[in-house]
Amino acid sequence: QVQLVESGGGLVQAGGSLRLSCAASGRTFGSYAMGWFRQAPGKEREFVAAISWKGGSTYYADSVKGRFTISRDNAKNTVYLQMNALRPEDTAVYYCAASGEWVVTTTTGYDYWGQGTQVTVSS
Repeated sequence: QVQLVESGGGLVQAGGSLRLSCAASGRTFGSYAMGWFRQAPGKEREFVAAISWKGGSTYYADSVKGRFTISRDNAKNTVYLQMNALRPEDTAVYYCAASGEWVVTTTTGYDYWGQGTQVTVSS
């Protein structure tokens, strides 16, 4: 089993940057592909980015491509989401999740979820 804890959210002005972290428990972190999702009020949870087991492959939603970067450090059991050029429409609760498959962009394909961290982008 994997437990995930996100951090790094906050309030930022449009055009600014934030880096989210997701710390995982357990010695099997490297066995999972990791993803980031987000959910805005009144909307469904949507895929943002994913990274493969060793970090050699990444995949992004079109809405964040070129602005967000996902990375992982298996020695630290941590996955990151660097968010640049933030926009008000990026405002959401951001969740990290672990999947045994690659590449999965749907919520049903992920086995473990964190509790989420709020990101608010002001205009």
